[in-house]
Order: sequence, then C-alpha cells, then structure tokens
Amino acid sequence: MKRPEGVAAPSVASPSAARPPARRPSRSAPATPGSRTSSATSASTIAGTAAGTIAGTIAGTAAKPKPVAPPSSPPARTRVPSRESEARAAAKARKRYERLEVKRFTRRARRRRTGWFVAMMVVGAVGGLVALAVFSPLLALRTITVQGTSRLDPATLEKAVDGQRGTPLALLNYEELTRDLAPFSLIRSYSTEIIPPDTLVIHVVERTPIGAIQGADSFDLVDPAGVTIESSKVRPVGYPLIQLADGRLSGPGFASMAQVLLALPPAVLSKVDTITAQTHDDVTLTLTGSDQRVVWGSSADSDAKAQVLADLIALHSGSGAGEYDVSAPGTAVFHRD
Repeated sequence: MKRPEGVAAPSVASPSAARPPARRPSRSAPATPGSRTSSATSASTIAGTAAGTIAGTIAGTAAKPKPVAPPSSPPARTRVPSRESEARAAAKARKRYERLEVKRFTRRARRRRTGWFVAMMVVGAVGGLVALAVFSPLLALRTITVQGTSRLDPATLEKAVDGQRGTPLALLNYEELTRDLAPFSLIRSYSTEIIPPDTLVIHVVERTPIGAIQGADSFDLVDPAGVTIESSKVRPVGYPLIQLADGRLSGPGFASMAQVLLALPPAVLSKVDTITAQTHDDVTLTLTGSDQRVVWGSSADSDAKAQVLADLIALHSGSGAGEYDVSAPGTAVFHRD
C-alpha cells in the first residue's frame, strides 16, 4: 500500500514510551543572598504556626477541669457480737415483752372492773328508784276518783276506800280494796288505774237490770245473774215482771228468760209486760196495753227471733188480741184470737 507522500508510517508505541518520563530531583543551584532570605522567612512562618497550635492545645487542655476522685474511705470493720452482748439484748427483749404483757393484762382487768362498776351503778340507780317509788311519801295516795257509775254515788265509793289514803302507790292493798267495794251489789266489776304521783282511778261497771221479781212484800230489780240491784215496795217502771214457776232464780227457766230479755231491742223490751218460762223451751211473753202475747219457744236463736218479732209488732200492733209465734226458726206468724 502506497502512502501518500509526506506521511510517515505509524510507529508502534512501546509500553515504556506510553509512560510519562519520571521527574528527577533537580539540583538546586547555589543560593544567592536573595534566595536565602526567602527561605528563612518561610521557616519562621512555619515555626510560628506550629508554636501557636501547640500553645492553643496546651491552653485548652489546661482550661478543662479534671474530675477529682473522692478520697477513698477505709474499709468498714465487721464487728462480731459477743455472747455477753447477745445475752443483754435477749434480756432487754424479754423485759420489753413482759412489760407489754403486763400492760395487756392490766388493760383487761381495768375494763372488767369498769364493767362491774357500771353494772353496780345501774343496779344501784334502779334500786334507788324502786325504793323511792315504794317508800317515798311523794308518791303516796292522796286523790281517789270513781268513774262509770250511774246508780251509785261516787262520793260513797270514795269514802269506802278512803282508808288507804297516805299509802305509797306501789304498796296499795288491792285485796282490802275488794273487801271495801264488796257491799255494793250494783258493781258488776271494776278496774283500777294509777296516775302518778298520787292518784287512784276506779273504773266501775254497774250491773244492768233486766226485770223485776215480785216477792212477799217488795219487788226486787235483778240483773241477768239474778243479783238484786234494788228493792222497792212498788213495781219498777219500764221493766218486765219475771214470773218464776218454781220461785228459784237458779232454775233453767230464769236463765232462758234472761237470755231472751237481753236479746230484745230497747223498743220491744219497753213493751214487754211479763215473761214466764218453766224450761228452756217454753218462754212466753205478754205485751203491755194489749191482749197480745208472744210464743218464743227455746232461747236458741234469740237475736234472729227478736228482729222478726220487732217487724211483726210494727205490722200488727193495732190488730187487737192475738199471738205472735216465733218459736220455729225461719217462720213467724201472727194469729188473731
């Protein structure tokens, strides 16, 4: 291949030719006076910089305080207790325990004594109050009041029990009070009430008369028990005449008549003139101011018979002589004579 003229053939580069040539230290030329001054100046500058750096480092190090270590304390010595010290400690603990036990025991004893003392004080106070109520003249009987009487005179009853005035209310003799009131047959029952400090109230229930019984020379007003309430020469007004077949108040006839009279309403009772019975089953009544009579029969169912009889009398009171028959339960008729 022909190359153009003037063009050289490429040369093959060797490895050594590719590397740049190494620089060899050049030998300085002998210094001149001017060059010496420049070198000295550079040396002094380097020396100043190094001195400043070293001085700053030394100053910073000196300014930072160093921690001070605490002084080391000497190691503690371990004290081994001796037998004598152990014995003294045990004795002290024993005494302390004994003192605590003594305090605990004495505390219980004090509480027990306090309880007994309080109980004795309460008992003493109650006993004193009882003694005051029993024996003190401040609570003695001074006023006697009688209530519930209509036929009896209250002043007479108060005078009868006057013997117990001045007696303490807690010591009143009720048996003596009963004996004082026994002569008054009109009293069916009584009860007492104490009003402190000095008052006794007697509540009296008087006997209720149901009819009169004709005796030899008087009329006796009696109650359902046959007790004579009062006697008079004339027949009491407003009460039926009780006719006893055998003359005995304890017989069956009187008990039946008393039961019938107690069952009659007041309006009907006031119209009854006489009542008679020989047994429990043959009670008969006659009415006042007319010839009418009532066949009652047995005293059983007296309340129902009394109500039926009241209705019959309201219907036939003006019908003249006749007979009301209420002896059969559930049946009531009026028979004209």
